Amino acid sequence: MRGHGGADSAGARRSLCLLLGGARSGKSALAVRWGRAFDGPVTFIATGQARDDEMRWRIDRHRADRPAAWATIEEPSDVAAAVARTDADALVIVDCLTLWLANVIDHLDDGAVLAAADALGMTAAGRSAPTVIVSNEVGMGIVPIDRATRRYRDLLGGVNATVADHAAQALLLVAGRVLPLHAPPSQPTGLV
Repeated sequence: MRGHGGADSAGARRSLCLLLGGARSGKSALAVRWGRAFDGPVTFIATGQARDDEMRWRIDRHRADRPAAWATIEEPSDVAAAVARTDADALVIVDCLTLWLANVIDHLDDGAVLAAADALGMTAAGRSAPTVIVSNEVGMGIVPIDRATRRYRDLLGGVNATVADHAAQALLLVAGRVLPLHAPPSQPTGLV
């Protein structure tokens, strides 16, 4: 039973939460706040790479926002494997799928990207401790003019939907506020 939150078909608790939203919507801040409140170890999996001065500054700022006691894994490509090797009792924060896709899009075809997202979703949902995955929602704007940007936008939408299918909870953040996202019903409601 995927995409209906809470448990899989065997009744095991699913512990994955997907946080979606636009840039600076509060996704990472909420994940860090949850990590600070967690009564146990926290592992932060960072997917960003410092390819220029601005990105280096952003990474440094994010590092400064996290408690020094948290374990940090910097993994730009094989995020499912990074999640799999975390402490079973640790809350895991993956930040973010947006940068992960930018890291792998030129090296994997679309099917391989979605398979990697599916593996991440399964691995994260199968953990006993919570996993919080952060990603941007980039599909609400205009259609990009160039093919590469359209592919990125479309593929990130597929990645987000694939991971959400494994999640017990998916939330959309807008201006620091949270909207719960529900699995679609099997048929329209209220129609005869």
